Amino acid sequence: MLTKFFIGLSIFISCLIPLANAQMLAIKADRLLDVRSGKIQSSVVVLINNGKIEAINPKSLPEDIEVIELGDHTLLPGLIDTHTHITADYFTGNDWTTAAVRQTAPDWALQGVKFAREILESGFTTVRDLGAQPGFPDVALMRAIEAGHISGPDIWPAGHAISITGGHCDWTGFAPGVMELGPEAGIADGVDEAMKAVRYQAKHGVRVIKVCATGGVFSFSQNAEIGAQQYSGAELEAIVSEAHKLGLKVAAHAHGTEGINAAVRAGVDSIEHGSILNEESVKLMKERGTFLVPQAYLSEFELAPDTPASTVAKSEYLNPLIADSFNLAYKAGVKMAFGSDSGVFPHRDTALEFAALTRKGISKIDTLRMATIYAAELLGVSDRGELKAGMRADIIAVPGNPLKNITLMESVPFVMKQGVVIKNK
Repeated sequence: MLTKFFIGLSIFISCLIPLANAQMLAIKADRLLDVRSGKIQSSVVVLINNGKIEAINPKSLPEDIEVIELGDHTLLPGLIDTHTHITADYFTGNDWTTAAVRQTAPDWALQGVKFAREILESGFTTVRDLGAQPGFPDVALMRAIEAGHISGPDIWPAGHAISITGGHCDWTGFAPGVMELGPEAGIADGVDEAMKAVRYQAKHGVRVIKVCATGGVFSFSQNAEIGAQQYSGAELEAIVSEAHKLGLKVAAHAHGTEGINAAVRAGVDSIEHGSILNEESVKLMKERGTFLVPQAYLSEFELAPDTPASTVAKSEYLNPLIADSFNLAYKAGVKMAFGSDSGVFPHRDTALEFAALTRKGISKIDTLRMATIYAAELLGVSDRGELKAGMRADIIAVPGNPLKNITLMESVPFVMKQGVVIKNK
């Protein structure tokens, strides 16, 4: 028994070794993509010290420094996904329609450990998690990663998404008395409850607020229309005002035009999905600098066999409209950031979003900007998203040139987070 204990302990400790502070090292590769300019630099050396990029192509390297030779690879910044559900396997696991009443916050946090590792090894070193199950499992996961207990991306958790009673982000479909929640769990009606919901999420450590401004696809809400507006303008304004006072940005789930426009007028920082935009939507978003976080792969993903017919119908209704909205927003120059909605599909498939975006008409370089510099802007951070001196050493590498073949992003062999090598295959 004692031998088994020490074997188990050694395995546990070995899992934590990659999280230790990295010493000075260098990476050599044939190419580096400057995502801002869209230009490829050849024969690059990146010097890393104390988790940050100290220099690119320094005149010389310190003696006895560790050098990682990657050869025929392109270096890129660590990727950022601004719409995940990192503790969830809502629609690809068994019994997803009843998981909310059969599992607990520890269950979700623990399965999030697996998903966090999958996401990080896919090249995503930072994520924004937009709505978890009751009990703040996403906040717990964030803290465990920050403490070095487990390996995963930096997380901006939203805690409980804020929704009207019976709305898209409420837990619906159960008998009366089951999952009847209030403002602490994000279910809020009226200005006062909406403000309380925001304050409660902030109290427990969230880094962003998510509000469900319209109906949605993956819920049992009885809204007749997928895009039906759920919150009034006054309620939305109260949510945004309270969040901004607390230093938190607001992401608004919104499919329908009226709900999108109301949310933008209220001052939200991003529209998630934005499936039915019109000219007014685009004008408002450009005037206010509101980001669009679209999901391209989600409209291509094959739903699970046990998906309710009502959910399938809503998805099929939206799919042709999504392409038109993409085209309208992109051509108008609306700010756009990468957001996969992983958890609806397997987390390991997050990078399939890149090729899906190009199929919707987004250029290859812009898909990469959406997952780097544009996503960093949406988060409100300036320490990541580019490879230059002074930035965090969040670095990935892919074989070949992703500007020629964007599907290279689907299999990332090298991942570094804050100067620590996570993966090198």
